[in-house]
Amino acid sequence: MAIKLIKACKELNVGMSTAVTFFAKQGKEINPDPNTRIDDELYLMLAKEFNKDMALKLEAERQAAERQAREMQTVSIEQPAPSHIETETPKPKVVGQIELDEAKKAREEAERQAAEAARIAAEAEAAAKAAAEAAAKAAAERIAREEAERKAKEKAAKAAQTKVQKPAAPAAKSPTKEEASEPKADKPEIFSLGKPVLKDGPKVVGSIDLSAINQATRPAKKSKEEKKKEREERQQQQQQATEKRKRERIKNNKVDINDVRNQKAKPSSKKKSVKVEVDDEEVQRQIKDTLNRLQGQKGKSNTSKYKRERREQEREKMASERAAEQAQSKVLKLTEFVTANDLAVMMNLPVTKIIATCMSLGLFVSINQRLDAETINIVAEEFGFTTEYVSAHVVDEINADEQINEEDIEPRCPIVTVMGHVDHGKTSLLDHIRNTNVIAGEAGGITQHIGAYNVKLKNGQHITFLDTPGHEAFTAMRARGAKVTDIAIIIVAADDAVMPQTIEAINHAQAAGVPMIFAINKCDKPGANPDKIREQLSNMNILVEDWGGKYQCQEISAKKGDGVFELLEKVLLEAEMLDLKANPKRRAKGSIIESSLDKGRGYVATLLVSDGTLHMGDIVLAGIYHGKIKAMFNERGQRIQEVLPGEPCTILGLNGAPQAGDEFNVMPTEQEAREIANKREQLQREQSIRTKKHVGLEEIGRRLAIGDFKELNIIVKGDVDGSVEALSDSLLKLSTENIQVNVIHGAVGAISDSDVLLAAASDAIIVGFNVRPTGTARKMAESEEVDIRIYSIIYDAIEEIKAAMEGMLSPEIKEEVTATLEVLQTFHISKVGTIAGCIVREGKVKRGNKCRVIRDGIVIQTSELSSLKHGKDDIKEAGVNTECGLSIKSFNDVVEGDLIETFEQVEVAKTL
Repeated sequence: MAIKLIKACKELNVGMSTAVTFFAKQGKEINPDPNTRIDDELYLMLAKEFNKDMALKLEAERQAAERQAREMQTVSIEQPAPSHIETETPKPKVVGQIELDEAKKAREEAERQAAEAARIAAEAEAAAKAAAEAAAKAAAERIAREEAERKAKEKAAKAAQTKVQKPAAPAAKSPTKEEASEPKADKPEIFSLGKPVLKDGPKVVGSIDLSAINQATRPAKKSKEEKKKEREERQQQQQQATEKRKRERIKNNKVDINDVRNQKAKPSSKKKSVKVEVDDEEVQRQIKDTLNRLQGQKGKSNTSKYKRERREQEREKMASERAAEQAQSKVLKLTEFVTANDLAVMMNLPVTKIIATCMSLGLFVSINQRLDAETINIVAEEFGFTTEYVSAHVVDEINADEQINEEDIEPRCPIVTVMGHVDHGKTSLLDHIRNTNVIAGEAGGITQHIGAYNVKLKNGQHITFLDTPGHEAFTAMRARGAKVTDIAIIIVAADDAVMPQTIEAINHAQAAGVPMIFAINKCDKPGANPDKIREQLSNMNILVEDWGGKYQCQEISAKKGDGVFELLEKVLLEAEMLDLKANPKRRAKGSIIESSLDKGRGYVATLLVSDGTLHMGDIVLAGIYHGKIKAMFNERGQRIQEVLPGEPCTILGLNGAPQAGDEFNVMPTEQEAREIANKREQLQREQSIRTKKHVGLEEIGRRLAIGDFKELNIIVKGDVDGSVEALSDSLLKLSTENIQVNVIHGAVGAISDSDVLLAAASDAIIVGFNVRPTGTARKMAESEEVDIRIYSIIYDAIEEIKAAMEGMLSPEIKEEVTATLEVLQTFHISKVGTIAGCIVREGKVKRGNKCRVIRDGIVIQTSELSSLKHGKDDIKEAGVNTECGLSIKSFNDVVEGDLIETFEQVEVAKTL
């Protein structure tokens, strides 16, 4: 039977929102409308929760209704099952309207009976409760009456001094037969809490006289005289105890000195006290407590002690964290791509100190030259730092599955690097050996690229030659050539001397531990002096074999070919002594010589294989770039299918231009190569973030102190990576205190639109080396007003950038004294002022000059001339011993005898 929600809440004294929330918790969603009707099940659920008695009533009604409904179901008549002979299935008999009415009446009668039963149960419970209260009251009265009677009997028994024996303990009342046979009252079906009812109250079976028990053990009563005597004795004892506690007064009698001396002379009968060791901590604690008491401080409570310990723990924790941070700041996290400049930034030192330290170790490095692990460790240790190579696991992954078979190792051809000063004949020697003319293709007649060539001699042996530039800007190229080579040929011109780049090449070879062979070139020229070269080498502690040393030396003429064959014989002899071997059956590895971006072919890289064989289609990993080899060419541009150990080649297929000097490895799968390349790229990006130097307060203060500080931002684009590196190093070396050169970007390839946008955003100029801008980049540069400079010779680029930097400097202002005049007489003219009649003692005075008025050797005014006349005529200038009249702007206090000094301010251009 459905009921409205508001009515149910009123009956159960429950808020409507509370009921809705309860139903929601039980999973019954209802509409919170007051007129929403809920069924009996929900009503019963609500009653069980908020009204237990109502819930019991409703539960009884529901059970009665269900029992009545089950009884009514028996009224329905069952239809017998159909016979298999019948062809039609009979329809089941439907219960009529009379049966429905009877069921309804039965349900109503059941509800009425349940309500009557609940009422009877409530009345019975109330009656039982009233009867229980009345019985309890009667029992309490009877107990009180019996207690009064018992006390009266005890009093009478005590007076009579009669003894009674101890009665037995009252036994528990057992039910009589009549009580046991009484039928139990019919209990209602509804559960109710029963309460015990006392009918007649407790039954008294006897009493106990406690005063009569063990009367003999009780002490006899004392008389009044005995009690008084005891009180007097107690008072006397208390008085004696009080007299003992009183201090005896010292009588003021005269003291006999002799008795005192005699007492001191007697030996003391006391035992000597044992000396206790003093604890320093206890002493300090007592001193601290005493100071606290003197200062009026109260004792520390447990709370303050706990807070103090917490503060000390926090202080110790912060100190340990600071120590850990300080120790961590001394650890350099490096990758395998670290330049001298990056190392200086990470250690917060000038790069000049890093270069000076390397020079003290015998290494000549440039700013952007990358250092090997051993050098980095030595330099870092010199300045108190430790190194940690985060890319070590990447190298381990590459070499993890390498399996080397000693039986497959075979001899390989030597790699020879030709080094020396510029224009001493390195490329001419290689041209004669290769029967080519490389110099004709080089701008300015000097080598600006590193080249790799494989030469086959007449006896069938192969030699790989590396040609390095001799210009001072290509230090890094010479260093790379010395690292990857087996033998170094140092060329010195006989008509010249041992130049700085020659010394640098010798140092590179010595640092790499490479044997050297000296070739004295241009011996066919009239002014050649080979002995002079040998002498200069001996001054450097380098003795050639002709002078009893260990270094081989050969006089040659690269143009005519004199001595070239003997030089190659010495190279082969040196290679035979080195016993060079490699495993051609393993995966190839080696070094990147150069890399560039070709417009038609993409990224091109020149490789030098040091071990293994490089095949067409191999997966190559070089630095942060990787790719599958699509084509391979030798130094003559011919397609080849494989490259043996010790031979160079040019490959296509990499996804970028690796940096010159990077090592390359052939990987088994492209997925492994990509994963390692991504790891290296991430490490390189992290390192670039760590080495990024921000402008701090010290730098700002330095710039403000200089006053006229400027920056020159440059973007360098080149044809090959080595040229970009060399040009960047040379431009960075041009920085001074007043002008700082920043190479914000350097890459290989043509000048693109992105380069122009970067230059426009950073206010930079673009320097292109052997490259040209694209058509769209040129137009964009014109619209954005970006300066693009194109060079083909490196020292031209350096000189022009240097001149541009000098133009950025503010000119220096100097004063030049033009004349000295003496005032002979003064004239005062109204509306004009004071006119000074002067004579020129020195120099030549001009009308627009600035002037100083000097009186008794002290400058009293600095101003400029407003007019200059000779007689009545205005003049532009006046020479020595010429009389003239002049007036000074905004100054009329001129007297006879003053000196007037005229001067000009001249701007003088600064130079770097």
